[in-house]
Amino acid sequence: MSHVIDADLTAAASGRYAIVVGRFNELITDRMRDGAVATLRAHGVPADHIVVAHVPGAWELPPVARRFADTGRYDAVIGIGCVIRGSTPHFDFVAGEAAKGLGQVSAATGVPVAFGVLTTETIEQAIERAGTKLGNKGGEAAIAAMETVAVMKAIDALHAETGA
Repeated sequence: MSHVIDADLTAAASGRYAIVVGRFNELITDRMRDGAVATLRAHGVPADHIVVAHVPGAWELPPVARRFADTGRYDAVIGIGCVIRGSTPHFDFVAGEAAKGLGQVSAATGVPVAFGVLTTETIEQAIERAGTKLGNKGGEAAIAAMETVAVMKAIDALHAETGA
């Protein structure tokens, strides 16, 4: 017998979500945070199922995401940050470690961690991705988190149903 599991966002609406937001480039990250919260709320997630924590920047996202994931109280964590390339290699270190760290949190804990960290060349590119021309990447990260939660809930339901 074949099973197809697809994301049903109504299943994810009962989930609990932690959003970790880097304050560095807060003109951008505040908009992304607001987009993530608005997206969760628009899909039926109750306000009291959403926790937002602010950290200094993208570098600090992974340990706080890990702390949330380790509690077992959250169905997903959403990491939001913005790293804009400058004239030094600092960008590469921060962006790379934020991505690697958030991925490691998800792999180590089994809790989905959505990657909502912009890595852009210019402030203008970041603004375009924080709610103007190219949508709101914070909202997109929230959708990714909800879809992953929905798929995981469907897998759990399938295993409960089949006893496998």
